[in-house]
Amino acid sequence: MTDGDGGEAARVAGRVRGPRRGRVVTRRVALLCVLAPIIGTAAGAIALGLTRLIGLLTNLAFYGRASTDFVTPSHNALGPLVIGVPVLGGLVVGILARYGSEGIRGHGIPEAMERVLSYRSRIPPRLLVLKPLSAAIAIGTGGPFGAEGPIIATGSALGSLVGQVLHVTATERKTLLAAGAAAGMAATFGSPVSAVLLAVELLLFEYRPASLVPVSLATVAAMGFRMSHVGTAPAFAIPALVQPTGAALAAYVLLGAVVGIVAVLVSRAVYDIEDLFERLPIHWMWWPALGGLAVGVVGWLVPRTLGVGYDNIEDVIAGSLDARTIALLTVAKLASWSIALGSGTSGGTLAPLFTIGAGLGATAAAAGARWLPAGTLDPHMAALVAMAAMFAGASRALLASVVFAFETTQQPIGLLPILAGSSAAYLVAWSLSPHSIMTEKIARRGRRVPAGYDSDYLDLQLVGEWASKAVVTLHPDEPLGRVRTWLASGAAGTSHQGFPVTGADGRLEGVVTRRDLLDPHTADAAGVRDVIKRPPAVVHDDSSLREAADHMVRENVGRLPVVTRTAPHVVVGIITRSDLLAAHGRRLDEHHRLEAGIGRRLRPRPAAAARQLDRARRRA
Repeated sequence: MTDGDGGEAARVAGRVRGPRRGRVVTRRVALLCVLAPIIGTAAGAIALGLTRLIGLLTNLAFYGRASTDFVTPSHNALGPLVIGVPVLGGLVVGILARYGSEGIRGHGIPEAMERVLSYRSRIPPRLLVLKPLSAAIAIGTGGPFGAEGPIIATGSALGSLVGQVLHVTATERKTLLAAGAAAGMAATFGSPVSAVLLAVELLLFEYRPASLVPVSLATVAAMGFRMSHVGTAPAFAIPALVQPTGAALAAYVLLGAVVGIVAVLVSRAVYDIEDLFERLPIHWMWWPALGGLAVGVVGWLVPRTLGVGYDNIEDVIAGSLDARTIALLTVAKLASWSIALGSGTSGGTLAPLFTIGAGLGATAAAAGARWLPAGTLDPHMAALVAMAAMFAGASRALLASVVFAFETTQQPIGLLPILAGSSAAYLVAWSLSPHSIMTEKIARRGRRVPAGYDSDYLDLQLVGEWASKAVVTLHPDEPLGRVRTWLASGAAGTSHQGFPVTGADGRLEGVVTRRDLLDPHTADAAGVRDVIKRPPAVVHDDSSLREAADHMVRENVGRLPVVTRTAPHVVVGIITRSDLLAAHGRRLDEHHRLEAGIGRRLRPRPAAAARQLDRARRRA
């Protein structure tokens, strides 16, 4: 090797590259916090615009008048002719889906989840127009859906579009997508906290300041827009609730468990109906029209099933309907909504789930009055608990369900019973089915959806606890011929794949691999220093194993010399990929021991585990 090459090697050896110290809040987070309120305000405007468009189409289709007032189609005087209105709406939606974008099909949230999981949070810009338009047509012509699903989908499309225009990272784009979705829900129901929780549980798949704060700011902006245009009244006005007794809480837990079973059955019914449509010998463009036929027939027989039905939810919880009417509405709404949704039209699931859940709760309270002591079950409370429990069991968004029921009614007394019933429904639903109504379609397409958010085990472990302290080093002036003879001898330490190179003063000059040392193009007379190719990548003893793993990937190496922050050029250990696996092994062993319920001895502590690995390497 020439003197010039040797000088370059010396310069390379004089530098070290340590891992990046992670920061919770960065300038990029500040940028998202500026963009999120803008997206939230725009999502609030979209929610208001879509609501008025639905009102306009409803008035035109069922009452023959031009008005944007949000009205129910249940008071129409069309008679049997009402059957044709949802059919016509379904036909238009089918045409829009085939010639516009197939992405408008479905109820919004699962599609947004799939974009997060499979497409780096990229949503086609055309959905920003086609999704709310198709949903307004489907709902405005009597579709038994909620407006919140399409609004959430449109808000997420807006956030994704902003992220695509600004060329942010996929993680940042996911945050903007979730911000738009949460803002849409907040603007629809006036429920900002539950909207943030829904984004965390169904879209973000994480809980950290970098994503939580922008989403929260977006919902605040959306709520500000809603309050200035709609007001601050709760979405569902109900009478004051009665403080529950201990016996009542137990009854609400049982009610939630039953609702959890029903939630799983409802989810399966929707996808079973979708499978039946898949077997039809006609193009899927015509399916929404067939679904509209079922909607029309049911709507003719039970007019309250037509349209969004927010008034139905309020009437059921408030006790404005008799038991027979509630039972009929619950069954008819389930039939109409499940067939329509299974046909692939555009519309939301939350409002129908709330209607069905509230109806089950009110019906259960009426039945329980005959068997339970007087006053055990409050009909209003039972309907509210079951409504939230249905949401929790079907969507698996427990915290969002509990807070949603509180925010939309502003009844703090209901929080404890709602938590009791929703938790029971959540547990039962998970026990019966691994997938929810939101994730079943994604799972069928072969995509795994996270079921929980655990802390990163590697982020909790320090490098110094797992690093091997007995480090085999090479001297920079040692001839390669002598090193090659040593490697061929099979002596202790020769099986390592990489070796730190340190001078007489212990200063780290670089890291060489077996491939570097055995390179036939380098003469035996050359020194170890001559095969150092780049500055050494190191990790600090107080860094986490997660930082070490990330640094290995970033530097494309399988081992890192360990140094201290006070002496960054002195090697005190070495951490390898095998050490990272050993850390995971201890975590799995502890988990298995707890699950098995036996007193099996844990694997050795980090230092002992490192010594065992060293001994295994020497034996090899």
